[in-house]
Amino acid sequence: MTGKKKRPAVRPEKGTQRSKPSKSLEKQSGRAKKRYSHTVFEDWCKKCGICSSFCPKNVIGQDEHGGPVFERPEDCIGCRFCELHCPDFAITVQELDSDTVGDV
Repeated sequence: MTGKKKRPAVRPEKGTQRSKPSKSLEKQSGRAKKRYSHTVFEDWCKKCGICSSFCPKNVIGQDEHGGPVFERPEDCIGCRFCELHCPDFAITVQELDSDTVGDV
């Protein structure tokens, strides 16, 4: 054992918040821009603000209680800094297929 915490395999459930990606696909250099789904496990989040501090594109803001809010999900570049730096493993970021973008 290396001493690293293993990320629990969980599915969104009651008490989670999920962002909705924009339906329009922007073109960048002839390819469709990648879109990402963001899930916040509100029961796990202690509202520390680390996720919004580390976001390089300022996608994540904070609500009146300090919890994360994905204010501009269409600007997400999928770097997963929020996911990697969250001390509570309360955020997941997943790339969406181009077929899935309109469905979520």
